[in-house]
Amino acid sequence: MENIHRKWMLVEYKDFTKEELVKLEANIDLTKNSESADRYTAKMGCNGMFFTAEFNKGKAKFSEVGSTMMYCDGRMKLEQLFGKEFPDLKQYKVEGHFLTLFNENGGRMKFVAADWD
Repeated sequence: MENIHRKWMLVEYKDFTKEELVKLEANIDLTKNSESADRYTAKMGCNGMFFTAEFNKGKAKFSEVGSTMMYCDGRMKLEQLFGKEFPDLKQYKVEGHFLTLFNENGGRMKFVAADWD
């Protein structure tokens, strides 16, 4: 079984450059939490974000996406797009140290494992 339950750094999404994503420290943390098994966190440049997720044989379900409510000048575009589009991602694929999430319209987000050198 692939190791999906780890921290993932966003490296490809829409027209954002990899450098922009690195600067924003964009990531999702799918590390298992003993207090809330299907609850995870993310950061896309400003606010702390949270969501629930289920993974089963290439299918993904994301829901209850929320965040804290700070405003960070020049750092909100990625966060707003992520919050809007993340729940529409319905499939996942782990290949080596990469995680790719897909929606039905060809949209995708690609991540690299944070603990990979």
